[in-house]
Amino acid sequence: MAGIVGLTELQHTNGNSMLTVATTGDGNVKSEGGAATTSLRQGLAKSWASFNGSSDAIGDSFNTSGITDNGSADYSVGFTNNMGNANYSMYQCGGYSGNSGYTAMIYATSTNEAEFRSVYGDNTLWEFSLQTCAMLGDLA
Repeated sequence: MAGIVGLTELQHTNGNSMLTVATTGDGNVKSEGGAATTSLRQGLAKSWASFNGSSDAIGDSFNTSGITDNGSADYSVGFTNNMGNANYSMYQCGGYSGNSGYTAMIYATSTNEAEFRSVYGDNTLWEFSLQTCAMLGDLA
């Protein structure tokens, strides 16, 4: 049987509240200490991927339409569902066994993909075997 359950709060039988639902429909989860809340809509990664930088093979992903190899250590990650604007936050990292000197350069963002270059500690472009990235922001 399908139906709608209307609620403003979800709590344990002991009275401890875990989630509140605002009039906008946003679900807010209380922090571990209970002093702050996190919006479920705003606090989740909207796209992420784990892939091999040498072969561009995706190991696992969410809301990712594919990886494009734009050249040496230069990648674009496409989104299945576009971001709402190009001002989202992105993090990216990569490495291989024994590596400790790595940074990433965000090269360009758009609503349908993010482009980045992976760089070794001495600023050399490097195709690490393990690349990971995540985008946080609003979906279109």
